[in-house]
Amino acid sequence: MVTITRGTCHVMFAYDLGFGIDLDQAQACLAAEGARRGGLRPGPRAPRYVQYEPEPLRVRRPVTVQTIAGVACHGEVEAVLYDFGAVNLTWRFPVVGTLDAQFPLAAALHEHEGLLADSRRVAADLLERIRPAVSRPALVGMVEDYIAWHIESWVGETPAATLTDQYPDAVARLLRAGEPDLSRQEIEETLGVRLSYATHDAAIIDWNASLLLGREQEDALAVLEFSNVELLEMRFLDGQLDRALESAALAVQRPGGVRGLLSHRTAADLRRIATYQADSAMLFESVNNALKLVGDQYLARLYRLVATRLHLPEWDASILRKLHTLDSIYTKVHDRQATRRMEVLEWIIILLIAFEVVMSLVR
Repeated sequence: MVTITRGTCHVMFAYDLGFGIDLDQAQACLAAEGARRGGLRPGPRAPRYVQYEPEPLRVRRPVTVQTIAGVACHGEVEAVLYDFGAVNLTWRFPVVGTLDAQFPLAAALHEHEGLLADSRRVAADLLERIRPAVSRPALVGMVEDYIAWHIESWVGETPAATLTDQYPDAVARLLRAGEPDLSRQEIEETLGVRLSYATHDAAIIDWNASLLLGREQEDALAVLEFSNVELLEMRFLDGQLDRALESAALAVQRPGGVRGLLSHRTAADLRRIATYQADSAMLFESVNNALKLVGDQYLARLYRLVATRLHLPEWDASILRKLHTLDSIYTKVHDRQATRRMEVLEWIIILLIAFEVVMSLVR
């Protein structure tokens, strides 16, 4: 069994804090805590032009040390704030010893209630600190968690790219929260998405956890952080669009005729639907344009693998379909309102002509 000499377990929680964050103003609010702007480090794995736009705000905050499965976390959490209103919080646990010795920690971290409660408290406190910089501040109840195991060094000369081939059962069990007795099919599924840049590094991506082998994996961790936040925002946006479609369906069912024309509800419905459209489209574009990982460079390929594992393309397709449906409903409600106006105007013209005829006969 492989013995780890240095490693870290990164436990991530993503929250939505509001519609948007002015990162410059937020940095001023957190200046006393050493907040700084930071993006990807240019290097051979990604060209210089691959970068966040704008760069997120990073700050480390002290937290209560929690001991889980006999392992104490570091006494601080790193918060990464994005301009589209999201934050990713990361707790770190040291990892040493044999690979199978990490199974209790992996099992305990799965949906750990204490860590989840701590993450929500930190997110709420952070929101209060930067509230002046947040547009429409509100801590959403939805949370997205992810675990990244980063093993920097281990005993022996085993290349990272072949380490998983020698210990597939142990690696799969680590990524599946210490679950024993995994079937061969499940092990193959868990280890099916992997990528290596050099012989001394490798990345194995699963839907709820990843294993990064080798040093200098900070950029890969940043991609995992961003993907976790993106999944949260897509889930949040999808739920928001579901509520918008329900509201739009009620607008379609408003009574017709003069009564519907004179009602203030139709105009309010149109404004509400237009607001849903604008807000959703802006959030969707902000998230998808925050980090453009397109091309054949290593980080772009890694991002595509993570996105596939997290089903981000399917979430994108669902959101685009709902945006199109919302636009179609808006058009129908608007056209129906315009048709009602034309019908009313036609009746008014007919009545005016009839009135003129009657008045001419009376005179």
